[in-house]
Amino acid sequence: MATSAAVLEDGSLISRLDGQLLRLEQLLALVSGIAVFSLMVLAVVSVGGRNAMNAPLPGYVDWIEQVMPLIAFMGISYVQRDGGHIRMDILIGSLRGRALWLFELISVMLILLLMMALVWGSWSHFGRSFDFAVPLWSRDSSIDISLPIWPAKLLVPVAFSVLCLRLVLQIWGYGRAFVLGLETPVAVPLIQSAAAQAAAEAEQLSDAGNNGSQG
Repeated sequence: MATSAAVLEDGSLISRLDGQLLRLEQLLALVSGIAVFSLMVLAVVSVGGRNAMNAPLPGYVDWIEQVMPLIAFMGISYVQRDGGHIRMDILIGSLRGRALWLFELISVMLILLLMMALVWGSWSHFGRSFDFAVPLWSRDSSIDISLPIWPAKLLVPVAFSVLCLRLVLQIWGYGRAFVLGLETPVAVPLIQSAAAQAAAEAEQLSDAGNNGSQG
């Protein structure tokens, strides 16, 4: 589906950096999607084993605990890039020009401050779990099959750090738009009208239909 925002590109430095960061974000989002699929596979194996042989997957809940951070956090920066997180579009849509870019700039700066605090806190949480001097480098483990928990804890500051990079890039983009008075800045999500969003969705459906007919 098309999102309610579009991100423009050109040959500028900020746009090139946006493209490079987007590739990393897409990779993390792909990992998140694979994690969702793996969770479905685990459920099938566990339920099937229970029904067929009275032998469910050992540590099923433990594996879910390991996979959940992948699902919850790996795609967060990718969604931020496209403006897919919850936004006050009614308010933002009424602003134009420098007022809009100033509002977006302040909003993203506040989000960055929050995420930096979360990176610090989640990294400290990981540090309390990780230790080279103990077996499996883990000071704590899951209850059932004793999986080390530090890998799941490490995913959180990693994902939040990527989001911080995205926010810094958006601060640059919005600040540049505010200073230069740009109408359509690059590397930041631009709100689409309902008509533009409908046209984008129609184009995507048309492309999907053409690809299907060719196959």
